[in-house]
Amino acid sequence: LQKLIHLLQATDDPLIQEQALITLSNSAAFSVNQDIIRNLDGLSIIGGMLSDCVPKVKEKALNALNNLSMNIKNQEEIQVYITQVCRNVESAPLNSDLQLAGLRLLTNMSVTGDYHHKMINSIPCFLHLLSEGTERTQIQVLKVLVNLSANPAMTRHLLRAQV
Repeated sequence: LQKLIHLLQATDDPLIQEQALITLSNSAAFSVNQDIIRNLDGLSIIGGMLSDCVPKVKEKALNALNNLSMNIKNQEEIQVYITQVCRNVESAPLNSDLQLAGLRLLTNMSVTGDYHHKMINSIPCFLHLLSEGTERTQIQVLKVLVNLSANPAMTRHLLRAQV
């Protein structure tokens, strides 16, 4: 895991970055590896890949963070990227794998109410995706919206959103 994280830092080759991110994502399916990746500063390195201009690299970084977000301590670190993930979802092509990867991460990050406030500005986008997206996109958006709606503090924001 340490070598993969160092490889991500050392290369600008998008194909190598994608493969390293896929392997880290698969490794993060095991809870022991989630802690190891966090302790190796892997979350910030993977999070840094969200600014990459190559959509496939962003997508693979989102997938890795999604798997890593199953851990509360990891969520505390990943939450700093929520606004950027929301921007990626908004700017990604409609129904793209990149958009779906961002929505999956937002679903995990919205299971508890801790980070809902960071998604408020994206509610109109979520409602637009619910209206315009394919069934896969709609299902993923509904998961986020259901999580947000479970928080009474979000009621006003959900009902006042411009559709």
